[in-house]
Amino acid sequence: MAHALDTAPASPALLRNSDLDRPEVRQARVDLAACFRMAAKLGLQEGICNHFSFVVPGRDDLMLVNPYGHAFAEVTASNLVICDFEGRVVAGHGVPEATAFYIHARLHLKHPRAKAAFHTHMPNATALAMLEGPPLVWAGQTALKFYGRTLVDEDYNGLALDEREGDRIAAALGDADIVFMKNHGVMVVGPTIAEAWDDLYYLERAAEVQRLAMTTGRALKPVPQAVAEATYAQMREGDRESARLHLESIKRQLMKEQPDFAD
Repeated sequence: MAHALDTAPASPALLRNSDLDRPEVRQARVDLAACFRMAAKLGLQEGICNHFSFVVPGRDDLMLVNPYGHAFAEVTASNLVICDFEGRVVAGHGVPEATAFYIHARLHLKHPRAKAAFHTHMPNATALAMLEGPPLVWAGQTALKFYGRTLVDEDYNGLALDEREGDRIAAALGDADIVFMKNHGVMVVGPTIAEAWDDLYYLERAAEVQRLAMTTGRALKPVPQAVAEATYAQMREGDRESARLHLESIKRQLMKEQPDFAD
């Protein structure tokens, strides 16, 4: 199902002008690799088909992304590739998966606020994206973290193997942070790796408990709108710091269990 990107070689000028070994770039590599590994541990990946990307710190024309052919469990800080928005790899071995490039490059280009973009076919959120109507019902406390932040892309159009489909998906994002891509999966964007990871994790947890409740055959009990709005506001206070601490906890766990993620 995955496709290699037919990429052109990087221009010497781009390579000469790139400072890709700075500490903040190294930290971004480690943080992003940690997200891949924990996503694999939690079963949020699908073969070699899903992708996370992050705009390189200090270089708004470049992105870090997982290399084609690697499962999430195989990603390390050093084997992430850096490519520009024309598909030229400027650091690392290999190329991005084709749909990763066409979706993520166009999304980062069209939405500068989306520094991190995480796309998965994680099972519970994707299951809700396969249903008619709104995917999330505001019936669980965890779901309220996303109140007013989601959008549904109803127009599934096959694999994103060209810029037109990438642009269509980017346009569908609008001002949302989370897109349920009907018949496909989900996209989560954020200003930092930690915030994108935090949203991805809790989105799948919210979808999981909703799906479990739906299996009872009983009607869901939505939270009243005023309470939903107030709870959302409560959750957003300190959300960035909570996300940072969440990612730090993941790295501590991985350093005990899979320390090679930081290699």
